[in-house]
Formats: sequence, structure tokens, C-alpha cells
Amino acid sequence: MKMHEEVEALAILIHDLRNFKNLTLGELAVRTNRSVGFLSQVERGVSRPSVADLTAISEALGVSTAYFYNLSKPRGISWVTRPYERRTLYLESGITDVLASPSITGAFAMLDSHLEPGACSGEPYLTDRSEQGCFVLEGELTVWLDDGDAVTLLANDCFQLQPYAQFRYANLTENPTRVLWVFN
Repeated sequence: MKMHEEVEALAILIHDLRNFKNLTLGELAVRTNRSVGFLSQVERGVSRPSVADLTAISEALGVSTAYFYNLSKPRGISWVTRPYERRTLYLESGITDVLASPSITGAFAMLDSHLEPGACSGEPYLTDRSEQGCFVLEGELTVWLDDGDAVTLLANDCFQLQPYAQFRYANLTENPTRVLWVFN
């Protein structure tokens, strides 16, 4: 799919899940601490959510953020994904997440995340129900955990976080960063 098709698919997933949960945009706005206008734009595919926005939406709707990678593409082999078969989310702030796993229904899933120079997950700390880890493939990733000091990870560095750990991350360099996220 092209970028605009991926953005529209995400918008439909969010809209349909909110309706399934019988929530109004106003109720979702209160639960996520986002404006009704912004959420409406996300559901129409006009605006792209940040990582923090998508995490807040997933928590408010009672699903893992992995839910939003659930649109499958046809694959030649069910347990293998090729680059052209992968689901991609184009997030605000210069982050592109590609679902590398053939499925999100197993014990874990993998994301190939690309961060443009200056890209970040957002100012608010993320809290996700998933246990997750990150392996830096190239570039640098700066991570803040539980309002602590920043830790900069270089290529081949990694970390692992327990469910509901509070963290945020950014690429503070002038070069692209690529990381592999593993989560359950």
C-alpha cells in the first residue's frame, strides 16, 4: 500500500474500534487527553497520530498498540514476510513503523522503526500494556525511563522494559536511526 492508503487504513481501524466500544469522540478525547478536533482528524486520515497519541488511543480503547498493525497483506508464505508484504504506519514526528512479523497473534511481534533526524515519541511518557525491548540497528536512540536521566543507545545496544513502564524516546542526531522493537 502507498502511504496515503496506510494512513486511511489506520484511520478506519481507530474509527471502527471506537464505534465498536460505543465511545463518542468526546469520550475518547477525555480518556486520551486529546482534543475532539484532533481525534476527528485522525479518524478521517487528515492528521497522523504520534507514538504517544497512538499509545493513548490504544490504552483508552483497551487494546495493545499492536492492534493497529493488524491489517494483513497477502503473503506467499504464512510464516515469512517480505518487505513489500509488511504493514506500515506513518506516524507524526518523523517515525515510520513497519510490522516485520508475519503476525501479531503470537507470543511476540517485531517492528522495524525508522526515526528521521529529530524524530521523537512525544513529550508525554508512553505507557503500554506490552513488555517490550528495542535493539538499535543503526544510528542513536535516546531513551528516558520513569522521569530519569536520558540514556543514549548506539548501534547494537538494546533495552528491555516491563509492561506499563513509563518511557519516551527520540533521535536527537542529524542522522536517521533504525531500531527493531520486540513486544508481546
